[in-house]
Amino acid sequence: MAARDDLAGVVDLFDWLTRAELSRALSELAFKQRAEADADAIAAAIDVAVAEYALVPAPPAALSGAGSDADVDAGVDAADVADPAAGIDRDDVALAVGPAAFPSLPAGAEDLPHILDVPERDVDRSALSAAVLDRLSADAVAAINESDAERLADLADVTYDIEAWAPVDAAEIRERIVAELG
Repeated sequence: MAARDDLAGVVDLFDWLTRAELSRALSELAFKQRAEADADAIAAAIDVAVAEYALVPAPPAALSGAGSDADVDAGVDAADVADPAAGIDRDDVALAVGPAAFPSLPAGAEDLPHILDVPERDVDRSALSAAVLDRLSADAVAAINESDAERLADLADVTYDIEAWAPVDAAEIRERIVAELG
């Protein structure tokens, strides 16, 4: 299965994709490479990319393009879309390139815009970065509550990544993590 930065590269071609669209794109790539597409492996690779902040769930307020307004008009809360556990179909969660990604294109990916029927899209980086900062804070609190030092160390790295990725200040989160690891 594609590495997290390859997944980010595929998403970057379109600005954002739903999990279902990304899964389809990866299946198309596997077909082009004459490989077998394993739906479970694709889902697991996406989960890893999201957990590692290479891909991030995007709230409706950060999305533009066909289909993005439907979620907002339906009264879906941005936090719900960013949290599949809140009852939104997991495949409908929009994903954008996150702060820990170094997007790269897997072989054949340059053809995906011609293969997939995905309308032109855009991501509001300000709204996306605010949602990612909120998620980072919540993830840090959860890791602190679980005394998960390994996850805290990973999240500390993400606090630097997010500051390089967007004009946000993650110092307070980082200081709390460092104090906990101390």
